[in-house]
Formats: sequence, structure tokens, C-alpha cells
Amino acid sequence: MTRRRTSQTSRASPDERQAVVYARVSSKEQEKEGYSIPAQLELLRRYASQHSLTVASEFVDVETAKQSGRVQFGEMLAFLESAADCRIVLVEKTDRLSRNLKDCVALDELDLELHFVKENFVYSRLSRSSEKFFYGIRVLMAKQYIDNLAEETSKGMREKASQGLWPSYAPLGYCNAVSAAGRKVIEPDPERAPVVAKLFEWCATGEYSLRQLADKARSAGLTSRQGSLVRTSNVHRVLRKRIYSGDFDWDGDSYRGSHAPLVSRELWDKAQRVLDAHSGSGPRKRKREFAFSGLIKCGHCGCSLVGEIKKERYVYYHCTGHKGKCGERYTREEVLEERFGELLNQLHIDDERVEWIAEALRRSHKDKKRHHEEAILRLQSRYNRLQKRIEAMYVDKLDGRVDDEFFKRKSEKWRIEQDRVQLDTGRHQAASEAYIEEGVRILELAARAHELFIQQDPREKRRLLSFLVSNCTWANSELSAEFRQPFDMLAVAATSHREKKAAGLASDDLSAIWYPRQDSNLRHPV
Repeated sequence: MTRRRTSQTSRASPDERQAVVYARVSSKEQEKEGYSIPAQLELLRRYASQHSLTVASEFVDVETAKQSGRVQFGEMLAFLESAADCRIVLVEKTDRLSRNLKDCVALDELDLELHFVKENFVYSRLSRSSEKFFYGIRVLMAKQYIDNLAEETSKGMREKASQGLWPSYAPLGYCNAVSAAGRKVIEPDPERAPVVAKLFEWCATGEYSLRQLADKARSAGLTSRQGSLVRTSNVHRVLRKRIYSGDFDWDGDSYRGSHAPLVSRELWDKAQRVLDAHSGSGPRKRKREFAFSGLIKCGHCGCSLVGEIKKERYVYYHCTGHKGKCGERYTREEVLEERFGELLNQLHIDDERVEWIAEALRRSHKDKKRHHEEAILRLQSRYNRLQKRIEAMYVDKLDGRVDDEFFKRKSEKWRIEQDRVQLDTGRHQAASEAYIEEGVRILELAARAHELFIQQDPREKRRLLSFLVSNCTWANSELSAEFRQPFDMLAVAATSHREKKAAGLASDDLSAIWYPRQDSNLRHPV
């Protein structure tokens, strides 16, 4: 992981305002390609100069934004908290600054003016309701984008598993390798595989405890990947892994593997029975899912509300009372479900309004599509260069300038690289089409939130609520909760429209509720 920070500090004139610059790439690979930090910094410095802004400091991160707490991002927040005369942040575009809701909240609490230079967009608390709404949509879309990338990666690993190929790092006793066909596979480790096989044989006899098995494994020289002697917990994990029998478990499902097994299925099953007998337990009973676990805090003492089954059928929630005895009464799950349903009903908007907002959203994100198209062109050029290398090397082989072994080794390496390029190209092609539609689906989710909530099982209810609301408290039989951005703006707009409609004051102009006054968000040409 690479982190850098540069600092430019200059004395601001009375007519100039101070700003900080923030640049980020999400991987070292992006830094090497066309998303470079220098290009972002040059763009932002030029923007500052054109608009009479003094750059007080520059912050640079080269790391993933999936988790909040990026080092330079955190330092920037600390700087802005202490620098009362610096309230402006310059950044290339939304997803360079914030890809999760926690970062968005942290920025919002500082009352900043955010300039997204490539998007030609300035956001602050003075922005009108429509601008705040679209900013919230952008943040959610950025979060959805990286979540989708993670899902695509997970999908690719599940696809590999369905083909009988172990999709991750080789477990102890195996090593990662590349097959003759260029596929990533696992093969028995010549040093560790025999000891792992003996470990199952020793376990199946039922004569040894786990501690004794670990002692025997260490005596036989079994070490971890790092070269240290295995611990008792390592031995237990090895003995529980199905992969050594030729089958394997991945993401909750079992697959028939194509790798060489270290033990027979019969021996593996026998070892499992011995382990179960020693632990005094068989397969664990799955815990009951409670819809609102971890979502609600007691409004009196701040402790969590937890679910509990009464009379083997009724679900009640109560305060944990970790801070002392609490007077909040037990509450039926059906009551909480009704209150949350009433809350989500505030988001309901009709299909015509959804389509109008969706069309405005599509028009506002043409730059994102252009970004993916440029990335696809770069990847296609890279693929073609690799293909030309392979073809030129083949001619050299025919002319006798390189031998068959050298040609095979180099061409396999380049073809594997071509496969990676094609995978990246496919992701950009999918993202180019799907990025805007993610925002549209967010709108459709809001419109159908109440309907979906009623239909889902407890686990899905909790996931839906976690995405839509925050700061949920329960006190004196009353629910208090806040919508996350941009659903908070959507709820206000939808409620206002319904009230005006009920009073006979609703306008047929759909833009009236989103553009109620003159735009306070003054744009500057980039």
C-alpha cells in the first residue's frame, strides 16, 4: 500500500479563499495507468488558480476506499477541523473523495464546500434540495460500484469453484500452480502433503487428542506457510477442511474438486466422526434470525435492543440493560415491523416521478460513461500489443531464432495476461452500461421499499433497513430513525408532494419540488 502527502502552504491574500486538494487512486495498478496522481493534482491546482483559491495543503492516498479510515483522508479531516479559515475541498470527482456513507457523514459534519472539478459540481449546505439529492445518489452509486466489483470477483470465484477448481490460496499441504492450459490450480506440496495425509490417519484411529495430534505433526516437521511450526488450532482447521478428500466447500456450497486428494473420502469422514465425538457435538443448530437485531438502540440508556423467543413462537425485543436496569418494556416484533413499515412508506413515489428523476440522473453522469470507454480503449490496445508479441515470437520460432521451450514459456505468460485484460475489459463494459442504472435501481428501491420490506424474510428485512436508515432508537413505544442520504431528501420531497396533493395544491410540473428556488450552487467552467 502506498500513501503519500505533499504540502503546499502559501499566504492567502485578502481576496483569496483557502482550499485543500485531495487526490486518490484505488490501487497501485491505477496509479501506473491513466488515473495517475500527478494528473489529478495538475487538474486541481489549475482549477484553484483559475478561481483564485489558495491551496493550503495537498493530501494523496493510494489505497482502496472500501473501508473508511484512509490515512491521508483522515489527516485531511483533522486539518480541516483545526483550520477554521479553510472550508473548501478540491477533488477530481465524487468517487475519488467518498465511496462509503461514513466518509460522507464525516465530511458533511464539517460544513465544507466540495468542488468536484471533472463533474463541474459544487456541493455545500447552501445547495438546493435537488443538488443535495443528486450528491447523495452519487455517493450511493460509488458505494454500489465497488460493492458490485466485489460481487463480480466473488461471482468469478464461485464460477471457478463450479468447475472443480479451488479459487483461492492453496491450503496447507497444497501449493498454487499453473496448469498446461494456463489455469490457476493447486497441486500437492511435496514436503507437507505426506504429513497432512498421515495426520488424518492418526486422527481416524481415535487414539489421540488434538494436542497430541499437533505434537505428532510438529515432530514430523509440518510447518505453516510462514515456516513456523503448526499450532493445535492449525491442526484442527486442517482436519476439518473437506478439500483434502478431493471435494471442497466454498461460499456455503460443496463441490467435487479436480485436484488430487491427499486422503480418501472414507478416511476424511471417519476423522470427522472422531472429531465430533471428542468435542461432544455434531453439526450446530442454526440460530434464529431476528429481523431487527443490531439495528435499534434503547432511547433511554443507549443499549441495544435484542430479540428473544417467548413460548417457543413469539418474538419480543428488549433492552440488554448493560448499563443498569432499564424501564423500557418488552415489545413484540410485529409492533416494530409495523413502525418500520410506516417509516418506509414515506419514500413512496409514483412511477412517473421515478422516471423523471432517473432521466435527470442519466444526463448528469455522461462523464462516468466516458471514463469507462477510455479505459476499454486502453485495455484493447494493451491486448493487441500482447497479441503482436505472440505472433512475432511465433515467426522467430519458425525461423529458428528462439527454441520451442522459450516460445511456450513466454507465449503462455502473455496469454495469461491477455485473459486478465479481457476480464478487466468485461468489467468496464458492464460498468459502463450498469453504472447509471445502479442509480436508477436505487430510486426504484426507494419507491418499492415498503412493499419489499413486508415481503422479505427477517435477514433481508435487516439488510434493507441497514441500507435505508440509521440512528434507530426505541423509547416509550415510539420509533425514531433517520433516512440515509439521498433517501432523506427523497422522503422530504415525497411527503411534501403528497401533502400538497391532498390539499389540492400539487403541481403537474414534476420539477417544481426539486427546483423550488434559484440555484445557490454556482458552477464555474472547468
